[in-house]
Amino acid sequence: MLEIEVHKIEGDCPVFEEGDRMIVDDPELDLEKTDAVCTHALDTLLHYTTALENGVSPIDLGLSKSSEDTAFLQCVDPGKEYTDGGTVIFKCKID
Repeated sequence: MLEIEVHKIEGDCPVFEEGDRMIVDDPELDLEKTDAVCTHALDTLLHYTTALENGVSPIDLGLSKSSEDTAFLQCVDPGKEYTDGGTVIFKCKID
């Protein structure tokens, strides 16, 4: 299981607030425990969920400098200067 938390928002995100969570229990997104879902963010997150849930190291994937149980991912929206939106940094805890 993965707990994906909105760690930081730079700019304006129309979907998430800091602290929002998504719970992924492969292959399901637990909607009862999920605060919000953004299809743009899923594009980035889903590339890594299966690997992380199956024991691939976040360090080996280049998604963490030092933690074997936490990965950091970023929304594809580049945010201010380029769009009216904002970019989101996600902290993905592996359970």
